Amino acid sequence: MINPFKRTGGADFIIVGLGNPGREYERTRHNAGFITLDLLAEKYSISVSRLKFHALTGLGSIDGIKVMLLKPQTFMNKSGEAVREAMNFYKLPPERVVIISDDVSLEPGRLRIRRKGSDGGQKGLRSIFELCGTSDFPRIKMGVGAKPERFDLADWVLSKLTADDEKRFIRAAQSACDAARLIVNGETDKAMNLYNS
Repeated sequence: MINPFKRTGGADFIIVGLGNPGREYERTRHNAGFITLDLLAEKYSISVSRLKFHALTGLGSIDGIKVMLLKPQTFMNKSGEAVREAMNFYKLPPERVVIISDDVSLEPGRLRIRRKGSDGGQKGLRSIFELCGTSDFPRIKMGVGAKPERFDLADWVLSKLTADDEKRFIRAAQSACDAARLIVNGETDKAMNLYNS
């Protein structure tokens, strides 16, 4: 059953893409969530342009299911502020909030979909879990490559994707859009079977 909760105005799911606002962060590894959410918005003709909940947001539908796409504008380590506000407004449980984030433990082009779990050192996820009081969020982890020895982790995730890495990443992001569609349709297991690598 898609809609067992009373709504305040029209979202059955929130899909969150994590990243940092600002032109200097475009195409960086840490903005994997933003990049993927932009592809999802394009695919389903959703304009993510309204500033609400400390985030850029857009309402639309995927297979007739009402979704809000959300890009926090608070910087990564405060992402939980936007997510908590949106969840409270729409009265949604964490199981209906899909989070898309970067993951340095996966190579570019690889995905990992989970029903819940730890933050894995990702500060945006950590902020969300701490402020929302739970880690029971389905999430799509986007591989951005392991940190080379010469890099500090912060410098690595804020570095630009190489041309080759970006090609692999964009292919994975397109698969992540399909995985998000399956998740909001209640087919998380199918998404995991098809796209986990």
